[in-house]
Amino acid sequence: MEWWMILLAIFSGLFVLFALGVPVGYAFLSVNIVAVALIWGGGPGLEQMMLSVFRSVTNFSLLPLPLFILMGELIFNSGLGDKSLDALDKWIGRIPGRLSMVAVLGGTLNAALSGSSMASTAMLSSCLYPEMKKRGYRSEMSIGPLLGTGGLATMVPPSNLGVILAALAGISVGDMLVAIVAPGFLLSIAYLVYIGVRCYFQPHLAPPYATSHYSLRTKITFSLKYLLPLSSIIVVVMLLIYFGIATPTESSVFGVLCSFILGIVYKGWDPRVLRVSLKQTVLVTGMMFIIICASVTFSEILAFTGVTEKLIQIFLSLFSSPFWVVVAMQIILFLMGMFLESLPIMMITVPIFWPILNSYHIDPLWFAVIMLLNIELGMITPPFGLCLFAVKGVLPELGMRGIYRCAVPIVLLQLIVLALLIAFPAITLWLPMSMHQ
Repeated sequence: MEWWMILLAIFSGLFVLFALGVPVGYAFLSVNIVAVALIWGGGPGLEQMMLSVFRSVTNFSLLPLPLFILMGELIFNSGLGDKSLDALDKWIGRIPGRLSMVAVLGGTLNAALSGSSMASTAMLSSCLYPEMKKRGYRSEMSIGPLLGTGGLATMVPPSNLGVILAALAGISVGDMLVAIVAPGFLLSIAYLVYIGVRCYFQPHLAPPYATSHYSLRTKITFSLKYLLPLSSIIVVVMLLIYFGIATPTESSVFGVLCSFILGIVYKGWDPRVLRVSLKQTVLVTGMMFIIICASVTFSEILAFTGVTEKLIQIFLSLFSSPFWVVVAMQIILFLMGMFLESLPIMMITVPIFWPILNSYHIDPLWFAVIMLLNIELGMITPPFGLCLFAVKGVLPELGMRGIYRCAVPIVLLQLIVLALLIAFPAITLWLPMSMHQ
């Protein structure tokens, strides 16, 4: 069978299973089992597949993943995230677009704690949108920034998708988490500048309103009580990794311990919080590990059948410049993001893209960061961005057409940041490079 027929058969099987509503990990595993049985000769091939699965899930670099998820779950279920939003709100005061900026700043903090785009978008939408609507905010300044917080959940460390991408691509998890720091804050700053400039020239989008006056002492007290402890956890975890004091796994253990202690200090001992957090962590981690197992087998099938080699030859014949290879791949990722979730995109593209990157000697860490931003862009790109449906699910009174319209400026902002990361690789690489000096 020709290589393109094998590739077409695999993708056709995947999309049929996706259309039937089969979860991503199970869809890939099903296709992999059928392909291995037919191509690798049945029993021996399945034995090789099981060995590959075992090696993939016993990878030490994956240990931070469940721990970072547990850290975010402990903070979320203890209710400390809402208190941090109140502290941020007191500092912003009467600045134009105040609530929109609270959404961005709160999204940045919540992104570091949850690591989930949909969870961050849904939580902030349910908390802030009713107040925005009450204050007369137009949808451009309410729904738009709330959608933008979804991208922050992936680009602000510790990022669950960042850890998964690093594991799939064979990149150091520590380098990956450090590399997304500058792009994540650049994205946050871009949102804040956009909100400030647009509200200055179009004040009707976010009408000013009287706010309670808080003394400097009150602001500092709230910040020290609620904002500083939460932000300190993330800062210390990243500093431990940056200075080489602890591995990502050890740092994540420290983060879980601090989150657990904070929950007890602020809310008291509540067995339900621990039980719910552990249950959710097991569910999320289990599905992610299934996806990683399926991805490893998928890449081996592509290599064994010669699909990877043929695709490399096609790219080499079409592009002589590494720059245009990167641009072409970003266009592919952007188009895929309109229709697929983040994890299927990673599973499909990493086994295909990485051998091509090696052929062109493109820095895999730099490409992984811009790929992560592009994949996250798909979460808010019409027609099937998951964050769009997360907002719709939390706020059912909104129409999808209006949500799509509000997403357009945020998509453009993320494309601008993506272009900057491609044009200036130092934005991504300077921090991890300094870490190894």
